[in-house]
Amino acid sequence: MEELQSPPAAPVAGSPDPSPAQPRAYALTFHAHGGEYFRIWIVNLLLTILTLGIYSAWAKVRRNQYFYASTELAGASFEYHGKPMAILKGRIIAVLMIGAYNLALKFAPLLALAIGLVLMAVIPWFIWKSLQFRLYNTSYRGIRFGFDGSAREAYFTYLLRPWLNVLTLGLGTPYIHHSLKDFQHSESRFGKARFSFHASVLSFYKVYGIFVAVMLTGLGLLGWLFVMRVKAAQGNVALLMEQKYELVALAFAFYAWIFALFPLFTTLLQNLIWNQTRLEPHGFRSSMRWSRLTVITLSNFVGMVLTLGLFTPFAQVRMLRYRIESMALLSQGSLDDFVADTAAQVSATGEGLADVLDFDLSL
Repeated sequence: MEELQSPPAAPVAGSPDPSPAQPRAYALTFHAHGGEYFRIWIVNLLLTILTLGIYSAWAKVRRNQYFYASTELAGASFEYHGKPMAILKGRIIAVLMIGAYNLALKFAPLLALAIGLVLMAVIPWFIWKSLQFRLYNTSYRGIRFGFDGSAREAYFTYLLRPWLNVLTLGLGTPYIHHSLKDFQHSESRFGKARFSFHASVLSFYKVYGIFVAVMLTGLGLLGWLFVMRVKAAQGNVALLMEQKYELVALAFAFYAWIFALFPLFTTLLQNLIWNQTRLEPHGFRSSMRWSRLTVITLSNFVGMVLTLGLFTPFAQVRMLRYRIESMALLSQGSLDDFVADTAAQVSATGEGLADVLDFDLSL
């Protein structure tokens, strides 16, 4: 669980007065601005390059502190407490391990195989430590989040269950995804209040089924139109050249459709996962729309291409704002009733490896 997985903010305008039977909705608000974040982003980028990547740990802390502080729930913002040196140590260990594997791959394939097996064996442990670190270093109203899942459960979730995909030829993916989110959410807490996850395995299969059906329907229709246009020319090169703009438009539509499928999957998953997550008596609501997320994704892509990447911080802020402000906390009582829990500080080694390998723990 990352930034986006913290609970949600300010009362929804026009919502009726709360009652015991009807929860009060608090919507998340996101106050970050592209111009402000651009200044943080460009300094982070330049210093990371000048220090050969060493500053990346400080860059991560600055970025998270800005985004967390910009995320507000019921008049209070979140805080990020991660320490740069702790993250840097984790990244150094991760880089050394991956570097040793790549070096061995060139000069000693058998040694590379052994290192690869070791990496595969320790990755669940790193993910487990990353979950602990990210949540422990997130707080709201002075109360920290936490993660109570065990290393044994992490190995079962991230190492053993994925092998089901080999046996089922990929058909076990929704089940594996469900067990992963169940582990992440059910073992998380806010102070002493525990999260719980209530989505069924069938609901994940429905999401994957909808995604595959929409994907194949769109690709099938575009493919049929393309074949019909080519067939209509019946080998007539002159007529085919006259239709070249139509064929180019169909090819463009094909790639645009592929590009739009990621927002569809993200929308279906975020809505399913958070609508089925609770924090003891409190619920959550996610109301993302595929059409809106697709527009944001496509316009962000165009902006980054036209500016040679300089639009990146603005794109990140736009995407985060929409995803965060699509969330709401459905409160069954006062938000002041949470009790803090004093958990021991955890290592950042897992966080470092998760960053180096670009693990996304949010979905």
